[in-house]
Amino acid sequence: MNSGLRVSPRLFALSGVAFASSGMFAGCTAAASVRTLARLCALVLVVAAGLGSELRVRVRLSDGLVTEELLEADTERDSISLEFKQGDGTLITFLADFKQEVKIFRALILGELERGQNQYQALCFVSRLNRNEIIPSESMARLRQKNPHVIRLAEERKGLEQLTMSAAVNLSRAWQLSSHIRNMCSEAHEAIYTREADMKHWLEKGVDGSMFEVLPRTTEAPGFQACHSTKDLWQPCLCTYGLRLEWYPCLLKYCRSRDGAAKGATYKCGIRSCSKGYHFTYYVPQKQLCLWDEET
Repeated sequence: MNSGLRVSPRLFALSGVAFASSGMFAGCTAAASVRTLARLCALVLVVAAGLGSELRVRVRLSDGLVTEELLEADTERDSISLEFKQGDGTLITFLADFKQEVKIFRALILGELERGQNQYQALCFVSRLNRNEIIPSESMARLRQKNPHVIRLAEERKGLEQLTMSAAVNLSRAWQLSSHIRNMCSEAHEAIYTREADMKHWLEKGVDGSMFEVLPRTTEAPGFQACHSTKDLWQPCLCTYGLRLEWYPCLLKYCRSRDGAAKGATYKCGIRSCSKGYHFTYYVPQKQLCLWDEET
């Protein structure tokens, strides 16, 4: 597809992505030819009453496999969720709670039954949601796809973010941070983690301090090792878990109108897609809970 394809004066397609503001899509359909519309494998943000907020996108993972991402927006609760399955069967879920400015990562990891693990192991990581990390829920709810068979690749590959999760979160009190935590992290229970800086921020906001438990640090236990270098399965260690969101709408694009009356005015005309990796480091009471973090 031609990244500079101009469909109409009020709809602009760029890198396979487009945005239509209220009333624009109908005008575009009337003005553009059937052949032109057929060529658009764009994600179109359409303002139309009654349209659902679920989108399924085919994405290529870093290992080369293709997976399907499910993106959902809840405009009433002002939240966005993204979910996909990795090649090893792990189910990754990301949720952005805009009202509470909280983001939640959940990983459901298939257990190694032959090594005494449960059928699956759940992890949850909770941290503050920064502005402009992902597009608003209202815009996500309008995201539409002209060609669901296209395999999407992110336009921007962001750097790896290292997060030291030095505190545990009590599930029964986590509603103070976000009402979504209980639903998302119920399987994780005692494996819900956050950063010390985020914990201090929330304490300053007035949340109950009994929600958090500060975990042991390497400075307090000189013999502490990373789990990948710990041989004894029953020894405490520092575990690392990594994941990557391969494709998500991170920014809105704006174009300038060429219409006579509104010439020069800006309007939303598309999205920019990003990919971002995360490495979480946290304390576990035994290496048995971190079998993926081993020397190769």
